[in-house]
Amino acid sequence: MFAKQIQENMNGMKKYVFLISLLLCKIGTAQVSDSLSLYRTDFKDVSGENTVSVTSYEKNGKHYIYAGGFGDIDVFSLNAQGKLSHVESQEQYKKKGPARGMVADNINGNDFLFVANKHGDAIEVYKILEDGALEQVFMIHDTEEIHIGIGITLQVVHMKNASYLFAGGLEKTPGLSCFKIHEDGKLSHVQSMKDDDKIHTDGIIGMFVHKIGGKTFLYTGGFQDNGISSFRVYENGKFKNINNISDNTSDRYLTGTYPVTGAQIGSNYYVIVGHRHHKYYKRSGFIKNTDFVYHGDAVSVFKVNKKGELVPHSVLIDDENTKLQGQTRIEVISVNNKEAIIAVGTRDDASIQLCKLNEQGILSPINYLEAGFPIYYGLHALKIDDAYFLIAGSFEFGVRKIAAYKVGIEDPSNSSKVLKHVVGFKFKADANQEEIDEALESFVNLKNKIPEISKLEWGINNSTEGLSKGFDYCFTITFNDVHGREIYVFHKAHLAAGKKIVPLLDDVFVMDYWTEE
Repeated sequence: MFAKQIQENMNGMKKYVFLISLLLCKIGTAQVSDSLSLYRTDFKDVSGENTVSVTSYEKNGKHYIYAGGFGDIDVFSLNAQGKLSHVESQEQYKKKGPARGMVADNINGNDFLFVANKHGDAIEVYKILEDGALEQVFMIHDTEEIHIGIGITLQVVHMKNASYLFAGGLEKTPGLSCFKIHEDGKLSHVQSMKDDDKIHTDGIIGMFVHKIGGKTFLYTGGFQDNGISSFRVYENGKFKNINNISDNTSDRYLTGTYPVTGAQIGSNYYVIVGHRHHKYYKRSGFIKNTDFVYHGDAVSVFKVNKKGELVPHSVLIDDENTKLQGQTRIEVISVNNKEAIIAVGTRDDASIQLCKLNEQGILSPINYLEAGFPIYYGLHALKIDDAYFLIAGSFEFGVRKIAAYKVGIEDPSNSSKVLKHVVGFKFKADANQEEIDEALESFVNLKNKIPEISKLEWGINNSTEGLSKGFDYCFTITFNDVHGREIYVFHKAHLAAGKKIVPLLDDVFVMDYWTEE
């Protein structure tokens, strides 16, 4: 009887998974997109102090993730189930970093990763090898003529006969520069435009390219000068400024312009711009213009006209139902002729907000996941087969984690349930009991350090059936929702407890399930 019930449950689960698969194939349709959620599929340690930038590249049918921060660049592979496997760690120039504005692309049949080394004041070019690993092939340093000091953002622009790398920096010598990319990865300087009072290139933390009617347009955000600018890019890599839009205190939210991306929906072209408001920065002297007014957080949408100019169009204002405080990265997950699904990563809300941009250019919230760590530029979207994923890295020093999430359909039946997190510990035979007690105490004490834990209970195994396989200690932790679990997983108190207990373990198991309270 029990086995039959299990089989029936398994069949029901298979039908549910099949239904989700069918729905995901239609990710652009309204009835599906309104139910989208994020589900963490894996997480791994990174070798650097944190994660600042993330990008990906497909080579030989495999998908590789490049995560850079203060320290090395970590290379992972990501499979169709969303599982991460570490490939290698690549040392950066001067062992500095952080790696910013990372972009991978194919140039005349060769695969390269371009990296802005922020505190190295340089752009590094790496060849992507057959297994996804990296080999440095070129590096260019900042000079008085080019603007890559405190390098932040890179953007590859493909023209008919050549490809170009656009670069923007911060603080020292702000401006916009273009380099021709040669097939061996070398860069040659084409043009630089020094920042002035008109254009918004002081602190380019986001760039995006639209190709409209055979013309190429580049859009930059200025973090320090609070605005966004449009440029026409020509076949030879030269560029000129088209128009500029500054922050205001009514219908634009560009104080600390940060992420910049865009999408074509039907015949309409949009540029989507976020900001991390200057009020969130506490460092004295870092913000050049301290004469700003805080009027909330929002994501701004601009429509592109036939000349490539930006026209203010709409805004999504943060409220009690969204997580938009301190936006640091906006990623387009999917686009069709009716809508685009985007993800907004936040440093201050420590969340990933899913939104929908419709054909009319109106942005609306779908759902969000509290990641449990702040995101600082390190968010990247990719597709493997028919599945959509987001990769996010923690900017918090000491956490050293990168996580993979699948974009899927939320199970409505879980809305009234609680989430149980079951952990079993099997200690080494030679583990000292005093050390075990101390480690267990740190684990029990998590309920006093992580408010999202609604209940924690634990005990020592006393089963007489002989099937415990040496697991003598069991914990059951209850969360009211999935956000609580994410905050717990990446919480510093949880990670500290893990450092105490893991060296003593012979084995551990973890199981989660939804249930009625």
